[in-house]
Order: sequence, then structure tokens, then C-alpha cells
Amino acid sequence: MNLIRSVVARPLTGFAARSGSLRAYAVDAATPAPKPKKSTFSRVGKFIWRLTYGSALVGIATVAYGIYDGRHPSEQPPPDPSKKTLVVLGSGWGSVSLLKKLDTENYNVVVISPRNFFLFTPLLPSCTTGTIEHRSIMEPLRHILRHKKTAVTFYEAECTKIDHVNRVLTVRDDSEVKGDIAETSVPFDYLVIGVGAQNSTFGIPGVQENACFLKEIADAQKIRTRIMDCIETATFKDQTEDEKKRLLHMVVVGGGPTGVEFAGELQDFFEEDLRKWVPEIATDFHVSLIEALPNVLPSFSKQLINYTEKTFKDEKIDVLTKTMVKKVTDKAIHAEVTSPDGTKSMVELPYGLLVWATGNAPRAVVRDLMTKIPDQAKARRGLEVNDYLVVNGTEGIWALGDCAATKYAPTAQVATQQGAYLARLFNTMAKTQALEEEIAHLEDLGHATGVVEDKKAIASEIESKAKVLRRSKRLMPFQYTHQGSLAYIGSDKAIADVTWGEGNNLTSSGQLTYLFWRSAYVSMVFSTRNKMLVIMDWLKVKMFGRDVSRE
Repeated sequence: MNLIRSVVARPLTGFAARSGSLRAYAVDAATPAPKPKKSTFSRVGKFIWRLTYGSALVGIATVAYGIYDGRHPSEQPPPDPSKKTLVVLGSGWGSVSLLKKLDTENYNVVVISPRNFFLFTPLLPSCTTGTIEHRSIMEPLRHILRHKKTAVTFYEAECTKIDHVNRVLTVRDDSEVKGDIAETSVPFDYLVIGVGAQNSTFGIPGVQENACFLKEIADAQKIRTRIMDCIETATFKDQTEDEKKRLLHMVVVGGGPTGVEFAGELQDFFEEDLRKWVPEIATDFHVSLIEALPNVLPSFSKQLINYTEKTFKDEKIDVLTKTMVKKVTDKAIHAEVTSPDGTKSMVELPYGLLVWATGNAPRAVVRDLMTKIPDQAKARRGLEVNDYLVVNGTEGIWALGDCAATKYAPTAQVATQQGAYLARLFNTMAKTQALEEEIAHLEDLGHATGVVEDKKAIASEIESKAKVLRRSKRLMPFQYTHQGSLAYIGSDKAIADVTWGEGNNLTSSGQLTYLFWRSAYVSMVFSTRNKMLVIMDWLKVKMFGRDVSRE
């Protein structure tokens, strides 16, 4: 009996054991296995990917909004003729900086300029070789004005005379298409002169007739044509060797940022493109940079000057310092060279292209105004102004940029800050005038009312507005803050002398600085449209090279 029980019990026990293990297996199968912990590297990589992805989306959205906003300006109320007329002459860095920050609701604003666009001049040397297309750095002035709160009147004309006594301008239409009225007058209450400067030849014979300048789009196009003309003429049948060498000698006079950048761009054009497509000029093409001072780029640190001169030597660009041009003919430059021991000698440099990138002189309208104002009798470089940029000897007339003679260098950075300063000044003036009118109105109400409580309330409000008025009148004189200098020196290299805070300075050079140079210039281009055009031009040159056609 016990045996039967044991035999019967064994299979039951085994079944129970097996069923228990099955239940345990079922429970284990239902419970998910713990996930392995991710490494720190994996988590950091995922974070970087998300950050990159999110930044790309934000960037695309920002660009899309910028494009849409640029193409769809809002409606503008017409200018109010009852308000004071503020006339702005010019469409350069100073004038455009003023217009971008000016509250046009406060004035009847009129802009007069012989060109209807703003030119991003730092990239102008790149246009001479086809690295940048000229329209990529031209911002239509009407695009800027059309986005202001109140409509701004624009005349594409040249101001020929400023009557500071009767406060009237004489303007002339210089367009090729002439209408019934070629010249007219424009009255003003306030005037801002930002007409820039013209090239100075320092009275050197032959410069005006034979040199190319680099201030406007037409100058860049002329240089581009002259480069290709020299190359094609040098390769003409039966051309002599001496004439070939002369035609292929490209000379730049002026060791400032413009001259240095143009020399670097021109050498890049030869090394990366011309050498491939016109191999017969390879041994004779030559770039020289002439500077009267002991070194190029005098506004940069000594370290960066040495780096630039070494880079130019590696690029086979001749740097001729302490060399002063005395005379220019159609085929040669006559210059005085000062040797290290102080002795001077004359040299003759044959050339095919001469680019004059040094010196500023006042424009005709500025010179005319200077002769009419006794306080400007000693002015030479431009209109002398006080600490608030008011033209000495006048009232209600300001000057900024290259046409104003100040203690600062005539650079785009100075003009931009001056324009922003004047915008704050005019906005403050309008605010001050509005407060004064409100206070006068409250005083009239206070005199008219006989209720004591009302008189106290009005007096309290007058005092409050008077405090605001006193604060708004505390406008400090213009003070320039130098933020640094950049220059491209060829071979995908650039130099940077960056300043921030109180006396903090950082110098940098090389290919990484070149990337910074490009990003800085793109960020300074005004519109999304032009930013995209400049970037696409750079990409196009990387992919296909520069165009070597004449036009």
C-alpha cells in the first residue's frame, strides 16, 4: 500500500515541480529584462545630435522668416508734412546706420543720394576678381526705407549746393534718362551730411588719368576688365617679352586693409584660376604692393604686420615699403625709395594695372560748404564737427563718416557708430519736444482750473514729466568704441585684431581666422537676402572656380 502511494505520488510531484517551473518561466517572460545602462559618451552624443538638429531647425526658420519679412513689407502711413523735415545726404555706412535706427514717425524724413543702394564695401575687393558678384553686396535703399514705420521720401540725385543760412539744398538729377526738371531745391529743418569722400591723388601727376580706384561698384568692374585686358593683350601674337612682363605686372598703391585685401584676392585669382586656364602667363604674372610708410597695415599690431608681410612673401607678392610715388605715366610708375641707411633713390616700375587704394579728399559739395562757413576756414580733411557731430559754425546740421574731420580714422566702423549715435540723438530730441509740449499743456490746464485737488494732481504730473525730461536731455557726446579690425591676406588666411571691454585685446591669424573673417562679414551684411547671396557666391567659387571672361 505504501509502495503504491509512493509510485502514484512521484509523477504528481514531478508534474508539480514542472508546473512550478513553468509558472516561474511565465513570470520571468512577462517581466522585461533590465535595459543596459547607456555610456556617458552615448548620452553626450545624443545631446549633441539633438542640439545640432534643433539649431538647424531654428536656423532654417530664422532664414525663412527673414526672407518672408524682406519680401512682404507692411503698409506705411505717408510722411507728416507738419513735422520738421530731416534730410539725410548719402547712402553709405553712416547714413544707412542712422536710417535703420531712426524712428521716422517723429520727422518728415527725406533721403538724397546719387545711388539708390547701400554698398557693403569690405567685400568690394572680392568683386574685382569674381569671388563675389557685385549685386550680392548691394542692398537696395528702398528695401531699407520700405520697412520703416512711416514712409520716407527718397530722391536719386546729387546734392550740389548746401545753403546753411536759408536751409535749402540744391539737388541735380544725374540719371541718363532726363525729365522736365533736372535741378530743384529741397528745404530742410535738420540736415545730416553723410556723402563720404572721394579718392585723393595727393596732387601726384598722372594718378587721376592712369590709375584705377576702389570705392564704388563701377571701380571694381573697371579693375576686373583691366585685369583680363592685360592678360589677353600679353598673350597676343608676337608680343615682346618686355611688354608681356609689363602688362602682367599688377601694382597696388596703399598698404591699408583695402590695398592688402585686393592684393591677396588678385594673387588668389592667379594661383587658383588664371594659372590653369592661361598657363602661358604663369612665369610673368606678378603682384606688387607699394606703401610709403615703413610697413603695411599700420593700424594693426606688430605681430600681425609681420605675419602679413611673411605671408605675402610666401605668396610671391612684393611688398615695397618706404616707397613714395612721385609720378605716373600710362606705362610706368616713378617712385622714390628710402633705403635702410636713409638714402633715397628713384626707381621706375612698369605696370599693366595700377590700383590706387590710399587717401581721401572732400567731395565738391563739402568743399563748397566749407568755404561758406568762417569756422571751417582751417578745415582740410572734411567738415570739422563738435563732440555731438554738429558742423562747427552751423545750427541743426550734422556730419558723419568720411566727410567729417574727427580724431577717428575714416572707417566703416566709425561711421556706423556715428549713425547709430545720431539716431539716438534725433529720437531723444523728438521725445524731449513731445514732453515739453505735454508739460506746457498741463501748465495751461493748471492755470485754467480752480479746483485745488486738480491743481495738485496736475502739479504732480508736471513734476513727473519734468524728471523724465531732465533725464532725456542728458545725452552724452559721441564716443567711439573700437571693436577690432579684420583683413584678408590671401591663401585662405586672414588676420584679426579684436578689442573688447576695457583694454582687452586679442590677435589672431591663419586659416581659422579666415573662417572667423567670413562669418563676421556675413553677420554684418544687412539683409537675409544678401547674406544668402554672399554665401552662395563663396560656394560657387569653391565648386566651379572664378570666371575668367572679360566682362
